[in-house]
Amino acid sequence: MRILVNTVNETQELAAKLAKNVIAGDTILLSGDLGAGKTTFTQGFAKELGVRRPVKSPTFTLVREYRTEKFPLYHLDVYRLGEEGNAEDLGLSEYFGGDGVALVEWSQYIKADLPDDVLKISFERIEGQETERLITITATGHRSNQLLAAMEA
Repeated sequence: MRILVNTVNETQELAAKLAKNVIAGDTILLSGDLGAGKTTFTQGFAKELGVRRPVKSPTFTLVREYRTEKFPLYHLDVYRLGEEGNAEDLGLSEYFGGDGVALVEWSQYIKADLPDDVLKISFERIEGQETERLITITATGHRSNQLLAAMEA
């Protein structure tokens, strides 16, 4: 699924649509360059789930936890781990497939530690455009395909 968004609001509306369909155990990977819209997406996602406190990138803490009515929301940013990242050494794997929903930025740094069934969301800036982004969403398993189908509906 590929979607062109033109504003922050459109990005957050897409995130809200996804948030309406997630359940505990879902893992969502967000990829894209710095400033491409990953945290903006997470803000819209968290808002739809009822998170009232400010949502910001957990770059320096690796994980921020937010409470929703149904489950915890885990926002991971593993950029600092670089190419030698290993979630197993840090216990980050506990956030995947459990009692909450995990959104992971820069997941390529912990690829070997991620579950097989994930929804991948890629953000790409459009050259020469300040706010336009091409968002590509793909699924890798049964549950993530259910989420993708819900997004396409």
